[in-house]
Amino acid sequence: MGEVEALVGTAPRVLDLACGTGSITARLLARFPESTSTGVDLDPALLAIAQGTFADDDRVGFVAAGLKDPGWPAKLPYDSYDAVLTATALHWLHREPLADLYGRVSGLVRDGGVFMNADHMIDETTPRINAAERALRHARMDQAKRDGALDWSESWQLAAKDPVLAEPTARRYEIYGEHADGDMPSVAWHARVLREKGFGEARPVWCSPSDTLLLAVR
Repeated sequence: MGEVEALVGTAPRVLDLACGTGSITARLLARFPESTSTGVDLDPALLAIAQGTFADDDRVGFVAAGLKDPGWPAKLPYDSYDAVLTATALHWLHREPLADLYGRVSGLVRDGGVFMNADHMIDETTPRINAAERALRHARMDQAKRDGALDWSESWQLAAKDPVLAEPTARRYEIYGEHADGDMPSVAWHARVLREKGFGEARPVWCSPSDTLLLAVR
């Protein structure tokens, strides 16, 4: 959030893109109490959790919309935002729809505003580093599961039995099915496309072999 403060101040109007349960919004409000947030997502179960979490907070609103729909920006309450933030969500999109999405995001960020995307971004020029990191990460995930942690599918099985989440969970499976295939292009691809779509600058501000926090300024 330091980059947000440095570039757009401590009371930003924020679009929480593919907001899920609203974890970015929660961090935003804890850091910047005078900020406001609009969360947009298509997943009915995650939106139900987010709406319940922020039900009494007039700084927060939510919009149900799919990011592949060209018309989703028209559903938002504002025409522009100081910052658009997203994390671990856009890798579900392939390159062409992701590039189209970046164009729409560019149209929503005010001049001087920021876009930040924390997600899986793989550098194809380092296959041995990538393979070693992936093997270690999956070994740790397997150990966590042996220690009793729930995996993705098991978590949704529990949600399907919850009296509040059962109905929206059933709807999310109608929308998404069991699995979504996406894309994880390199940081260089993301930065280049963001500049092509209207951002003046774009660069990573943190990275590991599998994940990057990318910052773009309009």
